[in-house]
Amino acid sequence: MSMPFIPVASPLRQYESHKRAIDEAVAKVLHSGRYILGEEVVCFEREFADFLGSRHCVTVANGTEALCLALQACGVCPGDEVITVSHTAVATVAAIELAGAVPVFIDIDPCSRCMDHRMIENALSSKTRAIVPVHIYGQPARMHEICEIARRHGLIVVEDCAQACGARISNRKVGTFGHAAAFSFYPTKNLGAIGDGGCVVTDSPEVSEKLRALREYGWKDRYISSEKGMNSRLDELQAAILRVKLPFLDKDNTRRRAIAERYSHAVDNLSIIPPCPVPDTDHVMHLYVVECSERHSLQEFLKERGVGTALHYPKAVHQQGAYQGRIRGSESLPATEELYERILSLPMYPELSDTEVENICVALADWCSSRSPGDVRM
Repeated sequence: MSMPFIPVASPLRQYESHKRAIDEAVAKVLHSGRYILGEEVVCFEREFADFLGSRHCVTVANGTEALCLALQACGVCPGDEVITVSHTAVATVAAIELAGAVPVFIDIDPCSRCMDHRMIENALSSKTRAIVPVHIYGQPARMHEICEIARRHGLIVVEDCAQACGARISNRKVGTFGHAAAFSFYPTKNLGAIGDGGCVVTDSPEVSEKLRALREYGWKDRYISSEKGMNSRLDELQAAILRVKLPFLDKDNTRRRAIAERYSHAVDNLSIIPPCPVPDTDHVMHLYVVECSERHSLQEFLKERGVGTALHYPKAVHQQGAYQGRIRGSESLPATEELYERILSLPMYPELSDTEVENICVALADWCSSRSPGDVRM
């Protein structure tokens, strides 16, 4: 008897695991008559800031606008250069440009797959204003080193935490290292809404106040714009849903790590290379991404065994038509480009059953055992 197909992600399962509480929270909002910037948003902002250990949380409509507004609120101006990576969701670069700034790419560290901090200083120019490290797949970047470089050069640091909600460096949560940090609550994220959502966290009361104005047309007094802003508000329904899920986030992340450990034990570290452990960090496994020189073969084999996979991402940002050939640094990203020939994402969400995890592990082990040492091309 064949097993049901295992999707690479399933936000529906998370809803089903919290269905009663979510339905009650949604009904409460509907009956309240207050749907925008009400009590649920206020409470979630306080609770999420407390969860991270940050002083301020300002919710917005999505993760892209969170990063854009964070840069603007921290003082990044049109024409300023912002150092980041091409190995990221395109939203990172789109947000930088939405803020009017100019992205500059540096390469990644092949082990962590995050920004290689050793390359930052070579990318500096008289126009450099900020650094946006991306905690890719849930793996924290080297924030101590990045922040020290920024301090020496008087630069702003805005963390892209879209994939790393709850990740830690030496027991300190990501999002609390830079001047500000942007989070996404897209449905498949570790803390996901049922729709779009995002937030910015900061310890600065000035940045927080600026963000609250920018997210709502630049208002400080209602209907009076004191500066240019936009409409970027998290609605009450999404805030209520996030409040239901937040208390389970650490437990869910622990489950993700346990699944990841089983996957890593199932592969041979030759034909399939698992994520590299990075000392003093807690990876939250938003995505479990292996490297394989025979990616297509592995992908087809897993599909035949009922296991979904995905590419995160099919192309690096600098390889995509909208950005190709126009961003400084794109010409020298060898580690990034090599990685994109090999990456493959496996199913990763806390609602995976033990039976499903075991079936995935067996499939991985079977594929590895089918490759003789002579077949492995590194």
